[in-house]
Amino acid sequence: MEFFDKLWEWAPEVFPFLIKASVVTLQVTAGSLALALVLGIFVAVARISSFKLLSYPALIYTDVMRGTPALVQLFIIYFGLSDLGLEFDPISAAIIGLGLNGAAYVGEIYRAGIVAIHRGQIEAALSLGMTPVRAMRYIILPQALVIVIPPMTSQVVNIIKNSAVAMTIAITDLMFYSQKIEEETFAGFEAYTSGTLLFLLLTLMTVGVIYGGQRMLGLKVRSAT
Repeated sequence: MEFFDKLWEWAPEVFPFLIKASVVTLQVTAGSLALALVLGIFVAVARISSFKLLSYPALIYTDVMRGTPALVQLFIIYFGLSDLGLEFDPISAAIIGLGLNGAAYVGEIYRAGIVAIHRGQIEAALSLGMTPVRAMRYIILPQALVIVIPPMTSQVVNIIKNSAVAMTIAITDLMFYSQKIEEETFAGFEAYTSGTLLFLLLTLMTVGVIYGGQRMLGLKVRSAT
């Protein structure tokens, strides 16, 4: 009860800041997600390519990005590249860093969906006169995207949660304000619990939108097996 009493006491004062911070979190998430989804397609196609000049760099990129912490990658982009004369504002750096990190995971999800499609469909498309690019675009990718909805939803949630590391480069996001509230009110439990609940709300709303859109489009998710 003491927790709820204290939360109710300072909620009118701090919640507007948390809501504003949630908007920044969504901005970073949306930008990095868009980058990851688009770049992930190119990573996936390169990974399954028979040309080693494409598949090897894509494999190295995937291993490096998945094998190193997102926080380190973010620091390299924001602090490290500035030493080389390439500077980004905090939000742009967060979007690029989290987007590049997410693309490695998204690329593997796409790749799993693509290889799950029977190769006979590709051969049939090529026999009808389609180019490999058109066969991938009109035959393979639409089916693969349906298959990857569940793991892709999990990755979207991960990107939302990973956005918390953006506070380390002075972005006034949800985690930043949660820490600031704790410093000013000394109510650490209440401050971080409030931030956690807002993160949970964002992820649940995102999942709801994804599966709601899936039902509206009449898509039936099927297993890759």
